Amino acid sequence: MTTRTLLLMRHGKSDWQAGAADDFSRPLTKRGKRNSTRIGQWLAGHDLKPDILIASPAARTLQTGARVCKALGMEPGQIVQDERLYLADATTLLEVIRRLPSGVHTAMLIGHNPGLEELLAGLLGEATPLPADGKLMPTAALAQLRFSAGWPHQDAGQVQLVKLLRARYLDEQ
Repeated sequence: MTTRTLLLMRHGKSDWQAGAADDFSRPLTKRGKRNSTRIGQWLAGHDLKPDILIASPAARTLQTGARVCKALGMEPGQIVQDERLYLADATTLLEVIRRLPSGVHTAMLIGHNPGLEELLAGLLGEATPLPADGKLMPTAALAQLRFSAGWPHQDAGQVQLVKLLRARYLDEQ
């Protein structure tokens, strides 16, 4: 049986003071850019290059994805923009995952909270590790999950959390 890897990433820290016209257009801060690159470098160092990288079309998620791609030696043009990911709830995110092509073994989604946290908690069920601050997916956080079933069959209890990390702590590891 083929195992599948799902990488869930929340966008880097966004700049509320950038004068963006709306929430959708908010760019990353310097810290958000740096931490997005760190996650990409961690992925490259652990040979976790996604077969498909799907991101919300919001500015902050696309900028996050571009930095991850650069660190992985991928072109930002390889990012699949999916409007359903913009502020998506867990149900919508799970539907995107269930519709991934069967030939994809490693998939990465870059999106937003609270949907990412809800999805992660739903997939892990009672095995959800709750950090001291109560946040599963703060900005520039990455969850690496392993599935033993095909993409259409992802449900709670069928998933293994391999790694949950925050970019700001990578220098400490």
